[in-house]
Amino acid sequence: MKLNLLIILTVFAFSRAHSPFNKHYVGQQQNRNTNLPWTLQSQQTIPQSFPPERRNGTLQGGFGTNVFDVMFQWNIMDFEYPSPQARANAIATRQFIPQNVIPLGIAVNVDRVFVSTPRWNEGIPASLSAIDIPAFSQSPALPPYPNWQSHTSTTNPDCNRLLSVYRMVIDECNRLWVIDSGIVNALTNLQQLCPPKLVAFDLTTDQQILTYPFPPEQVLQGSLHTNLVVDIRNNECNRAFVYVMDVWRNGLLVFDMARGISWRTTNYLYNPDPFASDYSYKGLNFQWTDGIFGSTLSPLNKPAGDRVLFYHPMSSFNEFMVRTSILRNQTAWTTNSAPATAFQSIGSRGRRGQSSTADMTPSGIYFAAQVQLEGVSCWDTRKPFNQNNVGMVQRDPILLGFPNDLKLDADRDNVWVVSNNLPIYLYGQLDFNQINFRLLRANVARAVRGTICDPQVPANQELVDVCPIN
Repeated sequence: MKLNLLIILTVFAFSRAHSPFNKHYVGQQQNRNTNLPWTLQSQQTIPQSFPPERRNGTLQGGFGTNVFDVMFQWNIMDFEYPSPQARANAIATRQFIPQNVIPLGIAVNVDRVFVSTPRWNEGIPASLSAIDIPAFSQSPALPPYPNWQSHTSTTNPDCNRLLSVYRMVIDECNRLWVIDSGIVNALTNLQQLCPPKLVAFDLTTDQQILTYPFPPEQVLQGSLHTNLVVDIRNNECNRAFVYVMDVWRNGLLVFDMARGISWRTTNYLYNPDPFASDYSYKGLNFQWTDGIFGSTLSPLNKPAGDRVLFYHPMSSFNEFMVRTSILRNQTAWTTNSAPATAFQSIGSRGRRGQSSTADMTPSGIYFAAQVQLEGVSCWDTRKPFNQNNVGMVQRDPILLGFPNDLKLDADRDNVWVVSNNLPIYLYGQLDFNQINFRLLRANVARAVRGTICDPQVPANQELVDVCPIN
């Protein structure tokens, strides 16, 4: 017992010490009788290493084509204050420090782009904003959403209001769901001022319609909730399930909207891979041990009445899957009877294949932000997930420098990406004389046309090392 406790404490300490907020320089094949991998019948061996002569390969399509357009970009970010005097007062009192603001999450509907700016440091006056489409400027000041009054201060926090939003999702019922971590000053003096909570807004009225703080017993010491996925079936808006990722304590919380309750799920395949915890970006070397992070849902398999959650830890080269019926079974988790084998690895993206977030089209085309490769990859889920069939849509060290969030818009026609140079913000020094942050957009059909992700292109049978050494 003492040995087990020591191991747990050691792993926890390692995880916290190697978080993104500390400086440390230094598969299987799916059933081909269905459209999606609902059952995994035969194991496909994915080589984990390649002989030297094979190490000059790249993702299918190499650097890809120039399909992403810059929609918004900033050297330094500003907020839309009620008056110039209000802005000047905020700067004078250090309530607003422009160089501390960085965009993190994105969600897009027909006429607005929602952007999160978590309060990782002091001087960030609001953590959720909405930019109108079309905008009058490519570098607009951020209008806090839904208004200034909805954002609490950090000195005397009102936990019923927004404190530090990380990421957002727009569901098919025209609601904006956000995960508010409740954490401030993660870069200097991390404080959990409020419990992590889910908040939902009706985008027709811009009214807050739900606030759900997670119960204390489901939030571990050192938890950080940074990402979420919303699961709705048959347009039953009031029967939504929300899956929330705890990246630092390797858990997934399930919220049942109809019953207004939640529970915590765990599995060893939520954990980071130590061999994928070393990163290099523009001359910076750092170590992150981030667990379950990026996730997306498959289309509904109507005969089975189920969906698959595809997910991956941030610090991992592999992709995993679990049926949502496993996650939604509260009894199994509260009685410790959930089958561990329901979680499966489906394949590897290869070396330097760490990915932040992902999303999927209604037809089953999967997009992932590739942080080390400075680009966006794709996968047609009707083909086996392996290094043969993961394609690169576009790589660009300038435009797609550290793609931190990726979402399809509400119409599912376009894929949007936040490129924010996060490692330089954390560990280096941003140059505010150049563009540091971008919101980019690519048309889905154009992005996959002619790539291995195009449904018209057959699965690739040739063994390819998808990740170059340099």
